[in-house]
Amino acid sequence: MKKELIKIREEIDSIDKEIIDLISRRGSLAKEVGLLKKDGVIYKPEREAQILGSLKKYNKGPLKAESIVNIFKAIISNCRALEKKLSIAFLGPLGTFSEEATKQHFGENIDGLPVNSIDEVFNHVENDITHYGVVPVENSTEGAVSRTLDLLLLRDLKICGEITLPVHHYLIAKAKTSKNIDKIYAHGQSLAQCHDWLINNMPHVEKIAVTSNAEGARLASKDLKAAAIASSQAATLYKLNILWENIEDESNNSTRFLVISKDNILRSGNDKTSIIVATKNRPGAIADLVAPFSKNKVSMTKLESRPSKIGMWEYVFFIDVEGHQLDKSVSSSLKQVEENASFIKVLGSYPAS
Repeated sequence: MKKELIKIREEIDSIDKEIIDLISRRGSLAKEVGLLKKDGVIYKPEREAQILGSLKKYNKGPLKAESIVNIFKAIISNCRALEKKLSIAFLGPLGTFSEEATKQHFGENIDGLPVNSIDEVFNHVENDITHYGVVPVENSTEGAVSRTLDLLLLRDLKICGEITLPVHHYLIAKAKTSKNIDKIYAHGQSLAQCHDWLINNMPHVEKIAVTSNAEGARLASKDLKAAAIASSQAATLYKLNILWENIEDESNNSTRFLVISKDNILRSGNDKTSIIVATKNRPGAIADLVAPFSKNKVSMTKLESRPSKIGMWEYVFFIDVEGHQLDKSVSSSLKQVEENASFIKVLGSYPAS
């Protein structure tokens, strides 16, 4: 038994060295690609989506597809950084779900810049302070993030990616038990997402809404009788104990984030297109808008209306469809939608998450 174990471990050690050699070779090739690129663009979302999709299909186990993706995202992120580190603005402070989503999408080897508002994320990308920005757009239980939708309408930036992040809330504190906790800090949306759990488990504790869960964690780190609702990353960042895990009321709670930039993205083979359309508030307006998609057999995955900021008594509709704007079916649909709309803006085509 001992000899067999030693033999297996020696084989693992040998494989690990082979892996290092191959990763080093990949890094050298990535640097060569960077030198050959004429447009100077480091990050190609469609190319990375194709790589990850191909690897998932090639995977024969025993590792799950999700594990393969995580491993290769780390490899890709570090190889990409050999050309140049990407700079990405996200809604701060450090320890937020926005930071987690950013690193899930781009990998760890980036220059992440936490900023104070969604507006600042857009400003940083518009003014070329960062290459990209990551903003929350909707939560599965709380709905749309209004400010993000407004800025997508008003600003001239493109969506170049999306991230769907499972959201799990933890009750964290400096104390090791919840026995003497008299206040809980959290973002208002997180308090709402944990409403039932808080009533059942901490009914008499004061709940205090703050600007972010990470800010709540920071405040809790200074008060032995305070706790916060935040991520496990925030617990690590502020050296807090996890008292309760997964306290969200909906186990399938998730937040969708968008990656914004100035770039138009080419086809990846599994894409989504987002548009904003405005129409007069009249009978049949919505039916006229969506009919072209049905006619051209384009699947619509999102339809949300909001009062318009570009005209009185108008509504704008945020629409997501499957496919790329360069696909014939999507392109034809958009032309037909334009005929019935008073305003249309293509926000971008990008790899679906």
